[in-house]
Amino acid sequence: MTNEFYTIKKGDTIGVAAPSARFDDQRLEKGILCLRDLGFDVHVPQGIYKKKRYLAGDDLSRAMVVNELFADPHIKGIISARGGFGAMRMLDLLDWELIRNNPKLFMGFSDATALLTAIIQRTEFGVVHGPNLVSLAEAEPQTLSSFYRAITGISGDIFIDQGYCLKPGQARGKLIGGNISTLAHLIGTRFQPDFKGGVLFLEDVGEPAYKIDRMLSQMKMANLFQGIQGIISGSFENCKNQDYLPQILLDIFEEYRVPMLMGLTSGHAKINLSLAMGVEVVLDATNSRLIWQANQ
Repeated sequence: MTNEFYTIKKGDTIGVAAPSARFDDQRLEKGILCLRDLGFDVHVPQGIYKKKRYLAGDDLSRAMVVNELFADPHIKGIISARGGFGAMRMLDLLDWELIRNNPKLFMGFSDATALLTAIIQRTEFGVVHGPNLVSLAEAEPQTLSSFYRAITGISGDIFIDQGYCLKPGQARGKLIGGNISTLAHLIGTRFQPDFKGGVLFLEDVGEPAYKIDRMLSQMKMANLFQGIQGIISGSFENCKNQDYLPQILLDIFEEYRVPMLMGLTSGHAKINLSLAMGVEVVLDATNSRLIWQANQ
């Protein structure tokens, strides 16, 4: 069963949450202007400007902002201010019953993967893996267009022109996953990822190949990959020895006998295509396509 996907339309209000690290105020303001240029109103809670070490406030204050945005009926979508670290620290402080009863679209990536994954698993609605607010400040036109189309529900299927097929075939399942480092650090917690029956998307930044190998090996030893339907990888920006990655992915996933495709321009690279996640897709690794079933 796939989750309901709630979209946003022009004129709707998007609330800003800061579940992770402190942000640059000027870049945040540029991101806000970008959302307004796209036709949305923006609500910025004062609570996001708090600071504690490298975090945007203490865990409780960051969680309270998220809870309040979900509770506010005037807010139709929520976007993460930036990544970094911190989202996993506040997962236990979120009011999951309130969130389930007030469905709306949550957007973000990188460290926000912890929140995206938890929402998919604990509610009945999907999310968007796409730019955080500070990322929108300097986003390429292709990134902005993809973001707008994804959150308004008009995103088309993606043909991956730089796709590299590791294992041909088609796979159908709920699109899940995100940042490898964040997913790996959820192992053994109450929010451990559940990839069963899903098409797994993976990306990361600044991690050498051996660390990616180590994190994926840990997930495999924790049996997180049992029942996956397919693998699609995104950007691995500033990852040393990227040429090792195809063999690493084959080593980790070959025994599952699922289609595998590399090269989706989503993640920390210059182009960050937005992905509706928690909803059913078809991965056509043979023809380098990612197809949303809702578009069929």
